[in-house]
Amino acid sequence: MSIIERDGFDFSFDSDRCKDCPGSCCRGESGHIWVNQGEMLQICSFLIIPVIDFIRTCLNRVDHRFSIKERFTGQGFDCIFFEDDRKRCSIYPVRPFQCRQYPFWEYFKEHTDQVVRECPGIITKKQCP
Repeated sequence: MSIIERDGFDFSFDSDRCKDCPGSCCRGESGHIWVNQGEMLQICSFLIIPVIDFIRTCLNRVDHRFSIKERFTGQGFDCIFFEDDRKRCSIYPVRPFQCRQYPFWEYFKEHTDQVVRECPGIITKKQCP
């Protein structure tokens, strides 16, 4: 088991459970997947595409920031880099910081019940011996 804990959170995370997950963290309700300039460059290098093409085809501009596009599936929204058939992220080695921090988002400090429903890797303090 690969248990991760973070100060201020009422749960732990078993990253081994990602193997059996349908990709809940990459799909569902629409939202923003923020990327900064450094992350854009890493993703472009990984995908071997020019930055201008990446910005045009993969990002939405939201005020002065960029967010990765999503695609509507009929049941919700998936990140465009989520491979539904393989249930994995196609840019996993260079995924944005926001994705790497999941499930330890500030929002989930107050909404633990939501992340428990969403992520099979969550271990609440009540479940711990």
